[in-house]
Amino acid sequence: MLTQFVLTKAKPKGKPYKLTDALGLHLMVTPSGARLWRFRYRFAGKENTLALGAFPDVSLAEARAKRDAARKLLAEGVDPSQKRKADMFTVNEAAQNTFGSIAAEHLAKLEADGKAEQTMAKNRWLLEDLAAPLANRPITQIKPVEVLDVLRRIERTGRRETAHRLRGAIGSVFRLAIITSRAETDPTVALRGALLTPQTKHRASITDERELGALMVSIDEYDGWPTLKAALQLLALTMARPGDVRLAKRAEFDRAKAIWRIPAERMKMRRPHDVPLSKQAIGLLEGIWDLSDGELLLSSVSSPKKPLSENAMNSALRRMGYTKDEVTAHGFRSSASTILNERGHDPEVIEAALAHQDQNEIRRIYNRATYWTKRVKLLQAWADLLDEFRRTSVQVRKIA
Repeated sequence: MLTQFVLTKAKPKGKPYKLTDALGLHLMVTPSGARLWRFRYRFAGKENTLALGAFPDVSLAEARAKRDAARKLLAEGVDPSQKRKADMFTVNEAAQNTFGSIAAEHLAKLEADGKAEQTMAKNRWLLEDLAAPLANRPITQIKPVEVLDVLRRIERTGRRETAHRLRGAIGSVFRLAIITSRAETDPTVALRGALLTPQTKHRASITDERELGALMVSIDEYDGWPTLKAALQLLALTMARPGDVRLAKRAEFDRAKAIWRIPAERMKMRRPHDVPLSKQAIGLLEGIWDLSDGELLLSSVSSPKKPLSENAMNSALRRMGYTKDEVTAHGFRSSASTILNERGHDPEVIEAALAHQDQNEIRRIYNRATYWTKRVKLLQAWADLLDEFRRTSVQVRKIA
């Protein structure tokens, strides 16, 4: 059997030669001076050799331990060389299947499924920016504590809701890895309840009829950019989302039939939505139609080819003297919903007007057909109420 003294004194010769230890282990000394551990064995009737590293990086004791581990595999009917190849394949596979690479696949799938650009932008921000510390980690090696550390960084900045959304986005990447056999567990499952509860903050809205009337008068008297004023008026009249209004295209409006057809790719639920246009809405369109000769109905201040910015309507409300805690552009939908419900209008028709889609496919198709006439009447009633609120506000102002 070999000793440390023999190994240290081994010198290169003109040809490779072996220094034998025991049980198949030997040291190969090459002409270049390299001293390489080798384990010779037989498996399935064939002789094979397993490399165990180089001396002195791998000591005599370590080489014997590796030999014994290989002999144990042989006793269990496993070829140690094939086992090593399989282990290397697993390691290489893990190195290629990083969280970042699978996150990119997940984003590509969302895009192929036709998700809205706003949805894509949010998911890219979550997975490419906020989850960046996980990007280069093999997905099979990521532990719950690592994910929790990423989430806690966000949570400590006060963005509790964002932390919860990030956990969900990360979980989606792991679920894709699981169904494609590149991971076995989702560490986000173990983190349920680990984060602080989000502090729900509702979008500010005005639900008092007199105060809403005062707001409409302020919008009517707004002397800023004409398309911005029109955007706020159209927002109030149609109960649409701010994004749908600012991105509205002239081709979507059928003024003769009094319909605004919002395409599926712009809708939150990815389904087309038809909006009945009241007489007041048609009058508004007639007044602003010639302000633009391009594709967009309401262009920005900087360019007729660009839509109003996301914050343009909120900024206009601030210039009118309304704070973000009093009203937001999205709050017009809450105003309409609250007041119309309080006045006894059919809640299901109101929900349909707000494009809150029923999850039942058959009932959704039925409602879309049967509620159209009711929605036409509802939107006209709402436009008339807004006029009534304006008159009341003006009368109160004169008395004051």
